[in-house]
Amino acid sequence: MSSNSLKLKMAAVGDYESILPFQAVGAEPFFLDEGEKDKLQELLFRFAREGYAVVFLLDTIFKERKDLVTEINENYDVSIIPIPGVKGSIGAGVEAIRKSVEKAVGMDIFAVR
Repeated sequence: MSSNSLKLKMAAVGDYESILPFQAVGAEPFFLDEGEKDKLQELLFRFAREGYAVVFLLDTIFKERKDLVTEINENYDVSIIPIPGVKGSIGAGVEAIRKSVEKAVGMDIFAVR
């Protein structure tokens, strides 16, 4: 890898147990407890302004703040990706992929017939 290669930043946002492992792959962990979800908007806009490439967001938070996530994904060069927590997935990731593919190709190619 050359010395002038671009290093893109990653972040992971959610509860301690779910987010800590992302630090092992180079993502900066940002822990939010249930009572701190009002800080999410400030955090996500900060990531967008500071040039983060990817933000992994706990799927329960992703689903609760879908409008905010959509706004940031559409207006900034950051990808906010839902991840399951330690308690398991709620399906937000699959739903997000399905909607993105439907938007790109004009139909739901995953629909069960």
